[in-house]
Amino acid sequence: MNLTAESHRVPLSDGNSIPLLGLGTYADPQKTPKGSCLEAVKIAIDAGYRHIDGAFVYFNEHEVGQAIREKIAEGKIKREDIFYCGKLWNTCHPPELVRPTLEKTLKILQLDYVDLYIIELPMAFKPGDALYPKDENGKFIYHETDLCATWEALEACKDAGLAKSIGVSNFNRRQLEMIMNKPGLKYKPVSNQVECHPYFTQPKLLEFCRQHDIVIVGYSPLGTSRDESWVNVSSPPLLKDPVLNAIGKKYNKTAAQIALRFNVQRGVVVIPKSFNPQRIRENFQIFDFSLTEKEMKEIEALNKNVRYVELLMALSGVTIQSIPSMMNTEQEVGLDNQPLLLGFADSTFGALSSSGTLDMVCGRCPREKGSKDIGENGAKASSPALDLHSASYVFCQQRVDPG
Repeated sequence: MNLTAESHRVPLSDGNSIPLLGLGTYADPQKTPKGSCLEAVKIAIDAGYRHIDGAFVYFNEHEVGQAIREKIAEGKIKREDIFYCGKLWNTCHPPELVRPTLEKTLKILQLDYVDLYIIELPMAFKPGDALYPKDENGKFIYHETDLCATWEALEACKDAGLAKSIGVSNFNRRQLEMIMNKPGLKYKPVSNQVECHPYFTQPKLLEFCRQHDIVIVGYSPLGTSRDESWVNVSSPPLLKDPVLNAIGKKYNKTAAQIALRFNVQRGVVVIPKSFNPQRIRENFQIFDFSLTEKEMKEIEALNKNVRYVELLMALSGVTIQSIPSMMNTEQEVGLDNQPLLLGFADSTFGALSSSGTLDMVCGRCPREKGSKDIGENGAKASSPALDLHSASYVFCQQRVDPG
């Protein structure tokens, strides 16, 4: 793969293409000074970035759109040069809300279309004005969701020209198969955005997606910040890894540049977030060298199945969080002899108590003949929640071996 700063796009299955390196724009709105995202995006475009990753729930799409429009007005870029990815939030899964939500994003951006629109998570919150709806006890209010119906609404957005391409995020193999095997599928997901870096290389998911012509977009490609509110700070800091630093010394590059080059060299799109001008420019300087096959294997061997981003949630007094001992493999637990796929991407999403009880939000499983609804230990689950072509999320407790 001949990659250059000017030419580093890879094809998508729908005929469009995506730059392998983009700028992530997530920032805590309560801690980020106004205008920081605006300046970061302008600096990134000047540095050569043509891919910007954003989301409605980042609360800064107005700044992203302003930066893009200003650079177009300067003559630095044309709209078609920029690849912008937006995301459908958890409260907007009902099909009738999908297009209005995307139109709201476009209005905020003041753009006519997004290049990629993705379902941010394969789970839903209660629709409404609250982005993180909670009950009187402060627990999140979840909502049954039919991901296939949501996907059909995204297909309609593509047909309407509001999104050039459509994809997903944090989906595991079964959830991807559910969409791809949907009767009447018009467009399959072109991409799946998941956490991906040298400590969490996603080999199984990456291979599956390659087989189905789905591009992996890796968020947190440098590990991530050490924000205790959403990051597992007990995990080892990626950029201090001796192998990455030793290889970096050879090429006069930073550990971050080596980590980014590793992923793009294997066809994984990376979207490192930074609002620091120096780091924004440094992260882009990965096209003037290439790693040897031996170095690629050395970095692949660093995989520790470490997930930094823990999607922490709470429900009915049960904390829902990643399980370090069970991460990064598709775990199936027998419930009345029916397989339940638990989790996001290539990992399990749940909480394992000391008693060995697994309490979690679990993904759709095929409802086979003779299966039963989840019992009294779980939240109420109706039959449609387990229908073959739905993706409702139910809450269950199932004994498993904690080892």
